[in-house]
Amino acid sequence: MAYTAKWYGLGLKALLNGTTDIDTDTLKCALLDNTYTPNQDTDETWAGISANEEDGTGYTAGGVELTSVTLTYTGATKTLSYDAADPSWSDSTITARYAVFYSSTSGYLISYIDFGEDKTSTAGLFKIELDSGGIGKITLS
Repeated sequence: MAYTAKWYGLGLKALLNGTTDIDTDTLKCALLDNTYTPNQDTDETWAGISANEEDGTGYTAGGVELTSVTLTYTGATKTLSYDAADPSWSDSTITARYAVFYSSTSGYLISYIDFGEDKTSTAGLFKIELDSGGIGKITLS
């Protein structure tokens, strides 16, 4: 199943203010357990939500660095999107409910994915298949 993320409002504000830069910051994907309750209006920094981070075998605290990060504007659809290679953890035993995307450079949250239920791996690959349209997108009106 491919996933599209939801934006954090204060994270989007940080992007627009230039506090976070998708093109130059180190972006990460971290996994959180089902005790986390996302709040798009008030969740702001990784430090503020990291207590709910997954701690399974094969998982590194803080998550994995995103690779092949792109920021693309498509005039025909008036869509701005950011994307990256699908994040994954090999040889892992993980149970996660959420994937959170954030800048480890600025500390600000950007977006998150709610899997809808716990997603697990047992001594195997935990991979998040991102939507082909990007992790997150904004459509201009």
